[in-house]
Amino acid sequence: MKKHKIFPAIFVIGVVSLCGIQIIQENVSFSPVVVYAQDAWRNEFDDICSRTQEAMLITEDELRTLVERCDKLNPLIQQLSETQKKIYSKRLQMCKELFTFMLESKHTK
Repeated sequence: MKKHKIFPAIFVIGVVSLCGIQIIQENVSFSPVVVYAQDAWRNEFDDICSRTQEAMLITEDELRTLVERCDKLNPLIQQLSETQKKIYSKRLQMCKELFTFMLESKHTK
């Protein structure tokens, strides 16, 4: 008699466990759109900050554009995890400050 009561209980626990795992997995999104969006900000970040190597050769208009791109990218970086946000926002700030400095130095010449 005990076997008949234990089997349904184990079955129900198993089903609930599987459903719980399914619910947890539905909250995690790995859709191609989300992954692309994550890559898009990173590609933009890499492109902007890679230009610091040639900052002295960039025209004033290009420098203004780079500063604007930094401003547009910053809100996306603020949505990252705390650690990533600290790292990438600091690096972006440093890139922006270099572009701003170069823009000001070219403007005064």
